[in-house]
Amino acid sequence: MEIFSASSADSLFSAMLTQSNGLENLANAALQRGIDAYTKQDYTTAVKEFKRSVGIGRGSSFAADAAQYLAMSYLQLGDTENAIKAYKSAFQIDPYRDDIHLKLGNLYFSQGKYEDARGEYAEAVRLNPSTVNRYSLGQAYIELERFSDAETQYSEIQRLAPQQAGGYLGMGQVYSRQGNHEEAIRQFKEAVSRDADLYDAYAQMGYSYADLGDMESVQDMVDTLERLEQTDLADTLGRYMYKVDPPKMLFAQSASTFPFPMGKGTPLVALNSYLMNPNASKTLSIQIQFDKQMDRESVENPVNWQISRAAGQGPGQAYNFGLPISPNEAKLPPIPSAVTWDEKNLTATVYFTVTQNAAANGTIDPSHIEFKFSGRDIYGQKMNPKFDQFTGFSGVV
Repeated sequence: MEIFSASSADSLFSAMLTQSNGLENLANAALQRGIDAYTKQDYTTAVKEFKRSVGIGRGSSFAADAAQYLAMSYLQLGDTENAIKAYKSAFQIDPYRDDIHLKLGNLYFSQGKYEDARGEYAEAVRLNPSTVNRYSLGQAYIELERFSDAETQYSEIQRLAPQQAGGYLGMGQVYSRQGNHEEAIRQFKEAVSRDADLYDAYAQMGYSYADLGDMESVQDMVDTLERLEQTDLADTLGRYMYKVDPPKMLFAQSASTFPFPMGKGTPLVALNSYLMNPNASKTLSIQIQFDKQMDRESVENPVNWQISRAAGQGPGQAYNFGLPISPNEAKLPPIPSAVTWDEKNLTATVYFTVTQNAAANGTIDPSHIEFKFSGRDIYGQKMNPKFDQFTGFSGVV
């Protein structure tokens, strides 16, 4: 027995179509209300409307977008857990949306979940092997220290889009992380030649110069970024330069009680009147200026300091100008008795004892007493070997 006639089937189909269209209209209306609320930064209301839109119109053409907007609203509310769920529901609705995989990957990346990010980026590349998707996948590989895989992605970008800067920027980052800073700089220059407004390339180039110890070139990059009004990048690069630049002595302060400018044959009594007495001892000090913040414990450890007679090879650089030393010549202790660090003024005060002889006729060559420091700054950087010692004659060397 025939239950439905052709006309009744047509009527049923028409009713179902009408109902479907009605639900899609309701879902679309909820989507629009959600967008309005999001625009007004009313993210709580936006969440409610986007959830309603997804629930009502799950089979509609814009359901995946509604789920994506839902994720964005959760992120504005600081609810990353539900944002992740919303993104996942979006590509369950439409499994071919590479842009949604990319956004979920970006969220994972921002959380430091690089393996999860890699999985989403890889899926985005599978769906759409665009240069943007490949670049993001390469970034995840870099963080996972899978440098060969990252290099593969950026090589492919360079092959597919040789005029785009991204492939060269990414490749430069690969080389930089591997410590090949010369090649990294070459890649960053290639990126800048293709996009003069790619400010990250200037900054990354600066980091590589800093890691090479070429602080003059780093400063050029800082100046370039400031000229381009990229003050945040310039400031960050400047702070990195300050961090990795090996510390230097600059000069000795005139406030020092040890008269370091005095020359050979200086009577000890000229250092301090108390030394006119036979066998007298007097603690003197020298204040040395540094160019950056030093590690207090390192500076104040006397073992990290060495006091000696200069043995320079240049004209006039040796103690007593290289002439024979008098038997009355005083000899200072090789290690100071104490050192203090003034973090406000970046100065170390080195204390040491000078002892008069029994005949009270001791002499010294203050300008050729060498003070050498072999400690570290607050970042653990060792002293620059070209600026780690001071004499009154030669200055900082």
